[in-house]
Amino acid sequence: MLNIKKTLSAFQKLKILIIGDVMLDTYLSGQVDRISPEAPVPIVNLSKKEYRPGGAANVALNVKALGATPYLCSIIGEDAAGEKLAALLPDQGISTKYLQRSKYRRTTVKTRIIAQNQQMLRFDEEDTQDLVPEESKKFIKQVKFLLDEQEIDVILFQDYNKGVLSNLVIREISLAAIKNDIPTVVDPKNKNFFTYKRVTLFKPNLKEINDNLPFKSQPILSDLKEATRHVNIELNNSMTLITLSDKGVFYSHNGTQAIVPTKPRNIADVCGAGDSVISVAACGLALGLPLSEIAELANLAGGQVCEKVGVVPVSAEELAEDYLRLIVD
Repeated sequence: MLNIKKTLSAFQKLKILIIGDVMLDTYLSGQVDRISPEAPVPIVNLSKKEYRPGGAANVALNVKALGATPYLCSIIGEDAAGEKLAALLPDQGISTKYLQRSKYRRTTVKTRIIAQNQQMLRFDEEDTQDLVPEESKKFIKQVKFLLDEQEIDVILFQDYNKGVLSNLVIREISLAAIKNDIPTVVDPKNKNFFTYKRVTLFKPNLKEINDNLPFKSQPILSDLKEATRHVNIELNNSMTLITLSDKGVFYSHNGTQAIVPTKPRNIADVCGAGDSVISVAACGLALGLPLSEIAELANLAGGQVCEKVGVVPVSAEELAEDYLRLIVD
């Protein structure tokens, strides 16, 4: 059993390198009072427009909220959205020193329309091609410089298949991590699913497992054990976490495998839950916590975020309260 307050205090000493696709999350909020006479669609009376850091930038916010120091490495476009995102980060304690600007791609923008505290529609503006060679080389060089400059405790790959994490970038940075004896954590997507060879902790969700394995798995222990065996053969990774939506989290390490079930919650929005799970997992791995405890904490963090509308970071205080209630129950 964890001393949760001591654990969260220890998080404050950690330096977490986050590499992946950043985004600008835009929220258009209002109320629906009538249906359009032009088409059978609701009319949203817009009352609020809000911008938040998204994607790997939201993971950095989660890491920051947990008390650790995030180092965010990514690419943004030479555009207004990139300027907006870069302006938001310092106010929330995230440095933009390692954000590179690209003349070849737009900053990814996800715009969500919210009414009555429910997401009605989302539209995306983005380019998803891999970085051009000159950008990849510059990006890899910058990451390696950072690894030389800072004593990084864990490298977190946050992959949304938007192009920053190309095969070359993944391979070179993974090799640098092995060379420097730095553990690695991966939140994968389909395109690069089996590119992350010899990572420490691999965290797909069940849909990603079913999209990439030659057989389908249900959220039951026997299926998940077989899926993990297949992943281990392909990647030679040390640990596996599989998020199971409302069924909880499955973990596997050194022959120990189990499902941590979710606790009952009032679900408002599942956006951002995976970001919170991987952030807790990265911090826990950096501290050397048992994977069973990492899974327990990560499961609580993901559920906590689902009770809030929009992509929001985990609250360390609420996480501690949830954990203390869990052990009492």
